[in-house]
Amino acid sequence: MSWAETATRLGLAIFFLYLFLVGVKALETGISSFGSDAIDQIFGSVANPIAGLAAGILATVLVQSSSVSTATIVGLVGAGVLPYEYAIPMVMGANIGTTVTNTLASLGHVRQNLYFERALAAATMHDYFNVLTVAVLLPLEVAFGLVSRIAIFLADIFGELLPEVDAGGSPIKGAVAAPVGWVEDALLSWGWGTATGAVLLGLGFVLIFLSLWMITRNMKAVMSGRIENAINGILGKGAGIGALMAGVLMTVAVQSSSITTSILVPLVAAGVLSLRNAFPVTLGANVGTTVTALLASVAADSPDALVVAFAHLVFNLLGIAIFYPWPPLRRVPLRLAALTASAAVRRKSLVGAYVVGLFIVVPVAVLLIA
Repeated sequence: MSWAETATRLGLAIFFLYLFLVGVKALETGISSFGSDAIDQIFGSVANPIAGLAAGILATVLVQSSSVSTATIVGLVGAGVLPYEYAIPMVMGANIGTTVTNTLASLGHVRQNLYFERALAAATMHDYFNVLTVAVLLPLEVAFGLVSRIAIFLADIFGELLPEVDAGGSPIKGAVAAPVGWVEDALLSWGWGTATGAVLLGLGFVLIFLSLWMITRNMKAVMSGRIENAINGILGKGAGIGALMAGVLMTVAVQSSSITTSILVPLVAAGVLSLRNAFPVTLGANVGTTVTALLASVAADSPDALVVAFAHLVFNLLGIAIFYPWPPLRRVPLRLAALTASAAVRRKSLVGAYVVGLFIVVPVAVLLIA
């Protein structure tokens, strides 16, 4: 790729990043206009943390992007309509929901048993790590507020260091809010004032989804080939912190953990990478994807939005701290993934039952019961 094309794509990525922030602001303004009664009806069920977890899983599976779902959650918290206590389990659910992409990517090898077994193991180790992390941290959050307490502490520190996050006179906030104000003024002048909330809500969703898709597309083009080379170069020297940081940086660069982790699936399937060496890259991708929520919090009015964004980061960092440093615990998600893959090779219908059960049936059942 030429320097001119690279510069153009980077410029487009910056432009769509701006539109992403406008989308978060539009979503926040639109949802705020519906009134407390309507909002209570919509979000009343997620007061139960298990229901919030299920909602996060299902929403992320439906939009096929944890970045979209977490940005939306941050926007709702920023609007003051979703308490951060309800939002944190939803963010945990988004971490689980995003792993479905890897599992679907592994199905491309379904006709070759050896490749398929390796590919599915590479995909499901991400599932198991996130599920196990939720199993440990959600009860601690409900009982002691572990994640939220750390997130509030970090938000207090960085809220002061970064005045654009919570200062009403920020030029960033002004630039982001201006287009939303123009839309509101136009709707009023056309006599469509009653539709302002619905229009802004729809516009916010469209801009968030479109912007993240375009950012990912342009950054993937810029990074194409470099990602695989970086993975091979770093992992050629052994796994560990370097591989974890590679996962972080690559995911921040392309704004999609699914791209980073899905690249690992064929590499493991072909035997280029071992499951053990691919694992830290996956963990790094989990951390890297949290930058989207942090960016979204810049456009939000409520400081609680920054709390939720940091909660997403804290959740992933604590998960790594719990499982990765200790070899016996580190091997648990890898062994579960290997056992699942081995069983799926013998009976491939188990893959469909696994995907539909974990990512659709269980979340829907929880929401219906809650």
